[in-house]
Amino acid sequence: MLEAWGFFALGLLLLALGGDTLVKGASGLAQRLGVSPFVAGLLLLAFVTSLPELAVNARAVWVGAQDMALGNAIGSNIVNLGLTLGAAALAAPLLVRMRLLAPMLVLLAVATLALIGFGLDGVVGRVEGIALLLGFVALLGFLLARASREGEAVREGVEAYAATKQALWLNLLRFVLACALLYYGAGFVVDSAPRIGAGLGWTPLLTGLLPVAIGTALPEVAAAVMAARRGQGDMVVGHVIGSSLFNLLVVVGGMAAFRPVPLPASFVRLELPAAIAFALLLYPLLKGDLRISRGEGAVLCIAFLGWVALELLLAGT
Repeated sequence: MLEAWGFFALGLLLLALGGDTLVKGASGLAQRLGVSPFVAGLLLLAFVTSLPELAVNARAVWVGAQDMALGNAIGSNIVNLGLTLGAAALAAPLLVRMRLLAPMLVLLAVATLALIGFGLDGVVGRVEGIALLLGFVALLGFLLARASREGEAVREGVEAYAATKQALWLNLLRFVLACALLYYGAGFVVDSAPRIGAGLGWTPLLTGLLPVAIGTALPEVAAAVMAARRGQGDMVVGHVIGSSLFNLLVVVGGMAAFRPVPLPASFVRLELPAAIAFALLLYPLLKGDLRISRGEGAVLCIAFLGWVALELLLAGT
């Protein structure tokens, strides 16, 4: 059991290093190809920062651990909206100026509701998975179409987020190194997590929901706290919402398009509605004074801890 925890921690470390390296490499390559720093920053927010979760889930699906992959994908969204955003707001109040974020949050709630509808028959099929993937393509189109409406301060913040050295050889090296780190990190996590879950008496679904989802999110929590202290509220909230949309539309959609994904009734009754509840809890904060205070961050953290306690309570019954 101790050995499994050691390999699990090593895998999380490699995923964190790989994700950070890939973000820098992808940004540099995109700008080298002529993409503007602002558009590159939007694309980073939309999906590149979620690639460690994608690596874990791709590995899990490949080895037949679909339950753990599904738990990780949905659990990551709840961790993002509750723990990551709440911890960042506790560190420093988040000033949100990006107009895209409120409609993106609505899209997240709608996409989660659509997944509930897809899962009423107990499975998300290939056609439904393809529909989710097409939804992500539409989201990218929406982001690029609405980007020009953002104010100068927002544009400067996104461009600063995407800033990196643009030397071709350096970014190609970063990309190759990141792929290797993500590959081996995902392997360590996926191989060790089932042993941890079995030792705790947890199902693969619960293992994906809690230790895997929380563990893979911890580097993002640390990065969000540091960004909040630097006054980068747009980057924190944008990453949380963009990452959640990517998990739902690309990770779950890609899994289902590759192979139909069984969706347990418990997910339709609890986990997916919980993800919608967190999105609805956040929406008034973005449509009100455009500021997430420390008190509101505490509410998000308490709601997240309440969800974890409920999951553990139900697991013990």
